[in-house]
Amino acid sequence: MTNYNLKPNHRHFIDISSISKQDAREIIEKAKMLKKAVTEQSQSKGFVHEDAPLKNQALAMIFEKPSTRTRVSFEMAMHQLGGKSVVLQNHDMQLGRGETVADTAKVLSGFVDAIMLRANSHEDMLEMAETSTVPIINALTDFSHPCQIMADILTFEEHRGSIAGKKIAWSGDGNNVAVSWIHASVLFECELALACPKEYAPLEQVVGWAKNNGGKVSVTENPEEAALDADCVITDTFISMGDDNPEQRLNDLAPYQVDQNLMSKANNNAIFMHCLPAHRGEEVTADVIDGPQSVIWDEAENRLHIQKAILMWCFGK
Repeated sequence: MTNYNLKPNHRHFIDISSISKQDAREIIEKAKMLKKAVTEQSQSKGFVHEDAPLKNQALAMIFEKPSTRTRVSFEMAMHQLGGKSVVLQNHDMQLGRGETVADTAKVLSGFVDAIMLRANSHEDMLEMAETSTVPIINALTDFSHPCQIMADILTFEEHRGSIAGKKIAWSGDGNNVAVSWIHASVLFECELALACPKEYAPLEQVVGWAKNNGGKVSVTENPEEAALDADCVITDTFISMGDDNPEQRLNDLAPYQVDQNLMSKANNNAIFMHCLPAHRGEEVTADVIDGPQSVIWDEAENRLHIQKAILMWCFGK
């Protein structure tokens, strides 16, 4: 899972599990510095950092899935760092007409300095990284969503201090977002308790990787057990892009809805996070997601600051 056979001279950001603890921490701390600089120097969203660290650098952004936060945050990240970006929708490219991932990677490597890919298939992501001669950034696949979870770590530490030793509770589908949380729990040394129906449990090899690397990860079918004494409760939409049989999924996952009762099992000062988009009344109740414990808007904004830090790490800045 983590042995990607990627070119060692390229700083790809494919999964949190594929970088070192030191690099993961450096990305978080860089994001904090970059956010502080924006806050201190400008209230304008068109702000550009004074040193323009990515001046003359170009990023290609490929979208095989719809996006709001990912597209805008990466595009604005490149702008604020002084670089340029070009957006490529799957249906606008030869990739959508049968050109191979490898050929696309080789072509784009001649045009831009890095490639961000929001892909249907994780295997396509890995193939692009193995072929590309520029850094590749995983902006979501069917397997993982590392950029989102790095923003979540940043958000948690803004509100509750170091995440090391803290307990994070997940309730719902053991999906790609949950997988990246499992990876992060190892690198950031926090406890992760996942509550999922048996048929929606996270991949055994991912949980096994975490335990083999010293992670404190548990999986249960009881959401109250997972949430007990947690410092943060997290969920995700019960129906993701491309999921089949939505009515069955809603029925199966309904007991894992985050409501006030579930939040009451967590610590009194626990926060609530959700990567968005959210469906009030399905995976979370309105009084939780719009309530005082929710930090979802900070979480969403932090996508911008973490993308900047990830980009700078990929460029070795």
